[in-house]
Amino acid sequence: MHAARRGAPRPMAHWQRWEELDPATPAAPGWESRPAPAIYAVAGAHPLADAAASLALHRQTETVEAAFAAIEPVLTRLAPLHFDRDYPEQARNALRGIGLDFPPEAFGAHIMAPMDMRFLHARCVIGTFCRLIGENFDRGAAERMDGESAATVIARWGFHAIDITPCADGRLAGVLDYILRIPPSVVAFRKSYAGALFNVTESLRHWETVELRRWREAQPNAASAPTRFLKIGVYHFSSVDPGHEGCAAHGSDTARAAGALLERLQDFAYAVRNVHGAAANAAILLVGVDTDTDAIRVHVPDATGAMRIDRFADSLSLYEQTRHLSRDAAKEAIRDAVAACAGVSSGDTATEGMRWFCGYLLKNNIAQVDAVRTQQGGRYKEAGHTERLIVVGDAVDEVQMRNLGFQAQMETVEEGGTDLDTGIAIFRKVHDRQGLAVPVLVHFRYDPRLPRAAERAAFKARRLMAAIIARHAALASRKKLFVQAVLREAGGRGMTILDPAPEALAMLESQP
Repeated sequence: MHAARRGAPRPMAHWQRWEELDPATPAAPGWESRPAPAIYAVAGAHPLADAAASLALHRQTETVEAAFAAIEPVLTRLAPLHFDRDYPEQARNALRGIGLDFPPEAFGAHIMAPMDMRFLHARCVIGTFCRLIGENFDRGAAERMDGESAATVIARWGFHAIDITPCADGRLAGVLDYILRIPPSVVAFRKSYAGALFNVTESLRHWETVELRRWREAQPNAASAPTRFLKIGVYHFSSVDPGHEGCAAHGSDTARAAGALLERLQDFAYAVRNVHGAAANAAILLVGVDTDTDAIRVHVPDATGAMRIDRFADSLSLYEQTRHLSRDAAKEAIRDAVAACAGVSSGDTATEGMRWFCGYLLKNNIAQVDAVRTQQGGRYKEAGHTERLIVVGDAVDEVQMRNLGFQAQMETVEEGGTDLDTGIAIFRKVHDRQGLAVPVLVHFRYDPRLPRAAERAAFKARRLMAAIIARHAALASRKKLFVQAVLREAGGRGMTILDPAPEALAMLESQP
């Protein structure tokens, strides 16, 4: 499906495919972003491009890529020096030059036991990622909309919190800041799963947490406000190589990926109503991402709230249809396409909140599509995976970039073993050829206000670290898997590195 042509409006019958319709009437204003900065007017730029935001994101990408690119040259210089008497000090000084500080014992080597450069490389990757988390990148580009906070405007559309679940695939590692450009202030939860197949019970707890705070503290707004919790699921596909570079968890079958996620979203909506009554109504939205162009498909709900996997508004089509229009006319065309996809008139009040939000996502994403065209020639040169590490445990969003990391959120391997296995299988395709170990960061946050919270989080982290090593013992014994656990205070950036659990060390030592 693609965005509809412009023309005279007419109502959509339930049997009509939405691309046959000709939307025209503009929806009420409200979802558009802040006025475009003066520097957006670059030759060939789309009228909805946001050059200032795109430039800031591009600079962040360059910073992150440069940090990881600095690792290999340093290790290449250090590799022949293992047996120098002052090697530990040489190594520490060299790595400090790229922002890494390891203890001297990390560089122990003997003539009969040379230093394992695989582990050192993996340790440097994880250390670099942790350092970048502390860089405090500015994520506020999307916080203001027409002089108001994004949270205020989105609440006006009828939503008080967003829970978003993307696929764990590293090509979606920039889904919030880059692809959708949703400000952190409105995202209550973000947790990734292979295939985006989230845990319905956990998402129900997320809903309950937000709603309890609304009742007790009137945050983010009072429980009496006519707004809803919005759960977004994000699947992905490849336009360059759909049969091989789509979602690994769904066998690169786009229809299967979208259909399974839509079913999971519906299960969540049913769970909220079944447990808490019909008045406890949560909104759901299905979004697809083309990982080759960052373009999105928004499966706009119809008047009943229903979505179909073959009915969506496509940002790449809308980009082409609106690239030669004025800014206002381009926004109007998006409103029309969203209304057509919903099968309602642009003046339909019952659906306007969701339609405005869908239009907001499409408009934001058109700015990202334009950035990819400007910076990458329209498509990323690498269609596949080039992730740096796997992150398990709690999500990390402070630093984002396409293919930065495969994020599989879990507390136990029983809960997320399939996700972990998918990530390791993806990494091995590249890392085995290069002789590298797979770096796995076990990352947990804790609330310092709770008694012994750090102790409990450390126990979870060490338990998960040991379980990962045990699950992939053959890889670990051949030094092709490196697992590091860290703790972090909720809201903080500093990391506490944890030693491995004794059982993990014992298991490794027992391997032939």
